[in-house]
Amino acid sequence: MEEKKAVEFEEHVHHEHKEDIPEELEALLHTPPLEGLDDNEHQKRLKQFGLNEIPEKKRNPILHFLSFFTGSIAYLIIMAFILTAVVQDWTDFAIIGVLLIVNAVIGWYEESKAGAAIDALKKTLASKSKVWRNSKLVEVESNTLVPGDVIVVRLGDIIPADARLLGIGVDGAKTEVDLLVDQAGLTGESLPVSKNKGDTIYSSSICKQGQMLAVVTKTGINTFIGRAANLMSITNEQGHFQKIINTIGNFLVYITVAMVLIILVYLLVSIKVKTKKLTSDNVFTALQDVVVLTVAAIPVGLPTVLSVTMALGAKQLSKKQVIVKRLTAVEEMASVTILCSDKTGTLTLNKLTFDDPFLKPGFSKDDILFYSYLAAEPGAADPIELAVRTAAVASVPVLQNLDSHVVPGYKVTSFLPFNPSTKMTQATILNESTGESFRVSKGAPQVIVKLVGGDDEAVTAVNNLARRGLRALGVAVTKPNTTEDWQLVGMISLLDPPREDSAETIRRCQELGVTVKMVTGDQLIIAKEVAMRLGMQRAILDATSLVDPDITEDELALRCIHADGFAQVIPEHKYRVVELLQNRGILVGMTGDGVNDAPALKKANVGIAVHDCTDAARAAADIVLLAPGLSTIVDGIYTSRAIFQRMRSYALYRIASTVHFLLFFFTVTLAYGWQMNPLLLILICVLNDAATLVIAVDNTQVSQRPDKWRIGQLITLSIILGALLCILTYAVFFTAHFGFDIPIPSKVFKREFDDKRMQSIVYLNISSAPHFVIFSTRLGGFFWESLPSVLFTVVILATQVVATFLVAFGIGDLIPKIGWGWGLSLLGISLVYFVFLDFVKVMVFRTWSFELTVKLWPSSSRQSKLKLKKSRLIIDERIKHNVDKLRRGIEAANAVEAFKAGLR
Repeated sequence: MEEKKAVEFEEHVHHEHKEDIPEELEALLHTPPLEGLDDNEHQKRLKQFGLNEIPEKKRNPILHFLSFFTGSIAYLIIMAFILTAVVQDWTDFAIIGVLLIVNAVIGWYEESKAGAAIDALKKTLASKSKVWRNSKLVEVESNTLVPGDVIVVRLGDIIPADARLLGIGVDGAKTEVDLLVDQAGLTGESLPVSKNKGDTIYSSSICKQGQMLAVVTKTGINTFIGRAANLMSITNEQGHFQKIINTIGNFLVYITVAMVLIILVYLLVSIKVKTKKLTSDNVFTALQDVVVLTVAAIPVGLPTVLSVTMALGAKQLSKKQVIVKRLTAVEEMASVTILCSDKTGTLTLNKLTFDDPFLKPGFSKDDILFYSYLAAEPGAADPIELAVRTAAVASVPVLQNLDSHVVPGYKVTSFLPFNPSTKMTQATILNESTGESFRVSKGAPQVIVKLVGGDDEAVTAVNNLARRGLRALGVAVTKPNTTEDWQLVGMISLLDPPREDSAETIRRCQELGVTVKMVTGDQLIIAKEVAMRLGMQRAILDATSLVDPDITEDELALRCIHADGFAQVIPEHKYRVVELLQNRGILVGMTGDGVNDAPALKKANVGIAVHDCTDAARAAADIVLLAPGLSTIVDGIYTSRAIFQRMRSYALYRIASTVHFLLFFFTVTLAYGWQMNPLLLILICVLNDAATLVIAVDNTQVSQRPDKWRIGQLITLSIILGALLCILTYAVFFTAHFGFDIPIPSKVFKREFDDKRMQSIVYLNISSAPHFVIFSTRLGGFFWESLPSVLFTVVILATQVVATFLVAFGIGDLIPKIGWGWGLSLLGISLVYFVFLDFVKVMVFRTWSFELTVKLWPSSSRQSKLKLKKSRLIIDERIKHNVDKLRRGIEAANAVEAFKAGLR
């Protein structure tokens, strides 16, 4: 009975993805094997099913480049660009044009490195195939294959289409040996799969052993790999970063357009009231003033600064062998909270390796490897034989440094290679030093156990290994000078082992708040064993749990959140896992190396193709790792979070500056009709934005948790800081006017004075006060908790020193002179005020919550979101409780097994 269970388990280990063939298609598959289709029938089916290729969907390069001129901020900048041409402000026209083009070129250049995923998938298909046509065996282009074609599959062939094996060879005789097919790149199974009559072989998998005829069942987009390509072709969603920038942009567009239009109307009405008429010259002058104000208010440098920051970050990552294909993935990686990882070839080596064996008393690990080596077929490419030979040569001293398979002192006098009917190899060995002969047999556990006359302990060991997902291989020897007196040496255990750095990488990711989930096409038991070895929890679920019709989408998503992984998945399942998590607002990273990973890699917020990946995976991914394993992902997370902090710092500074700028000039224009010299406005815009480019190399305080933009918090804090900066500017404005009798010239109210020092006073305050705030926005805590880099500090201070020099000495009528007293005083006030604003910022961060937002700005959408959040927490706790019960059950079962093993 135990032996039977072992056999059943061994057979269950081989996982097969069943093919669903419609009845109308099934009728077309009964082609005479040695005749094939005739030309007429082939042409008819070719017209019906189309070419055996994946449809190509190329992006227009011109439209791709123009796409970098889209988005709220870009539209506002383009509007200002056009207006500067209308009012003939050619200086601003040139500056804005250059910034627009530079930003687009940076984004286009970085993304132009990415290859098309569909093209890469097409390259994995075989170009030529042997096929029976008109009763002749001919070679044809693989893209002309149709359902019903009879093809020949041989060792080394790339399988050109999904096909069903016929169990006969090219001559029509029944085949004796199974076909061994490597489909790890498609299904994620770590071992080549044995296929025989009636089994399905998949397009782009590789034949590793045997030769057989097969009838084509599916071609092109209908194949297993074609469905993966189709999933990628429909995945063209707007990236997370673009959504964030557009949200920020919409806010800035609304307030800029609203305030500028009000000012324009106000100026026109004021002119009409004063002059009793409104000429085209008046309108043109008012429009010029508004355009200059718009240009100065719009964060024209925002896209460029963010692009340069990400580009420099991508360069830093490239030095760590992390290649960024999509520039915005640098920012998105910082916000990833769940990392879904393929197992085979990513967490593991995708290489069968010798594991701890079961040994009978009197035999050692070296003994079982030595005997296995003697019974191995020289040069066999079988992965099991290769794993055993490799382990034996590495461990057994007498086998090391051999030039051939010949073992010194031992001679193979006869050898029986592996036979599917006997399921074992046998060798007769002569010990040349003693003159004694003995036989060695190696093969399927149940066969070897039967050979030695039964062994309950060995059967139990095999079942224990099978329950852990380990492949067992029995080894037996005869006593010297006997041919039938067999004794069991033990059971070799084989596993695709985890990479050396995988466990450490997972641990470090968890420390950084990133949960790693295993999503694999391999068996559930194998996935659990690998998870245990990696230090992960073993709550791994079967792929069927992703298509449960009895639960809601929200509960499915929670199942994905709390499970430690999924096994026996196909590309659609991996895609589904990512989709469900994203529907919960989670930013998802996905790692993989095979064609089966490509759809999920493209769907994920950040797709990461690992070392030695397929072309399809590399093309679908946003990031490519050049070093083996996942350890470089941790470097990528650290670097991306540093970049994120710089970008958020700049965004907060720039939005606060824009709010300050617009609020002050909006109110001062309405109240006093006072306007600043256009030259000084443009000087603020160009000098300050150019200086902030150095934020890309600033020191940062890397977060230990995934970063998040929190747009509501960002905009609210920007408004608070902008309003407080506006209060400071008004304090300076009124102090200068009422305390030092500095007049307020006004074109609107016709108040003209020779003393125009107010221009320089306000200019220096608006230039320095918001600019120094960037020292505060760098961090969530107090500014002294992480000091800025020397270069960053020098450049920021240098811009304001230049501004101070300009107003202290003045430049004729363009920049009125105010002297060093005013200059240094204003600079000092700005420095002190930024410290006060830093305390305000920390208090806002500490008290901020979504619940507070709902209280302050109640809306039906926010209230609905809060209710949904609370209800999800209840469901979340229930799902978590169920998963914890599953984990406890697994741990209890493991403890019982360990106790039983101890008793034995």
